[in-house]
Amino acid sequence: MNFGLSGKRALVFGAGSGLGKATALALAAEGAVVVAAGRTLAKVEATAREIAQAGGIAHALQWDVTQITAVADRLAQAEAAAGGAFEVLFNNGGGPAPSLAHGQPLATWQAQFENLVLSVITITDHVLPGMKAAGWGRVLTNASAGVVSPLPNLAMSNTLRSALVGWSKTLSAEVARHGITVNMVLPGRIASDRTRAIDENKSKQQGIALEEVERQSKALIPMGRYGELKEYGAVVAFLASNQASYVTGTMIRVDGGLIPSV
Repeated sequence: MNFGLSGKRALVFGAGSGLGKATALALAAEGAVVVAAGRTLAKVEATAREIAQAGGIAHALQWDVTQITAVADRLAQAEAAAGGAFEVLFNNGGGPAPSLAHGQPLATWQAQFENLVLSVITITDHVLPGMKAAGWGRVLTNASAGVVSPLPNLAMSNTLRSALVGWSKTLSAEVARHGITVNMVLPGRIASDRTRAIDENKSKQQGIALEEVERQSKALIPMGRYGELKEYGAVVAFLASNQASYVTGTMIRVDGGLIPSV
């Protein structure tokens, strides 16, 4: 199926690894010109090389999303590399460390609020004018299954990512008439470095083998396994497509049926 993304410019955050890299690869495979942005230049450069080796077009850009005052300059660099304004934006902030809901330092809450919430809002505000001018755009924000069913010991992620749910839904109604869709993608247990780190933390806390942690986790997933990165990327690519032009204001789960609620 032709997703109509050939030549579209896509800005993908966290593209050096995990879900961000999977998204960059999936969009590039559909013909999008990808700017792979991330905190570690060597990692996003590796992603760009992999895309180029597969016949796609990609550019690497070091971008620390916590540096909110630098957004305008970084976006100008990204647009110069891509050859114009972006039609696809994939927001993807790094997940905070496991934590309880109580007893966390205020400074940690403030720092993570800037990382997970203010950075997404600021970057999106800067990208939207180009989408409006084009009359076409896709704003996609990675979140977590925890915004639907809060995950134990991930209180900071549950709380802050949930703030983006209200923002995303509200924004979707504001920009729909411009041909722009706004959606969130909720990964469950995807086999990534982030998931492994969470499992390792649980292993240490409970004093059980990592393999046992993984077995217990998989037992809670109806499909009986962790998701593959390419499965996540494929969903994002569809939401960015022409075929998904009437899908907006939604949260799409990629979780193998993990979330028990309707």
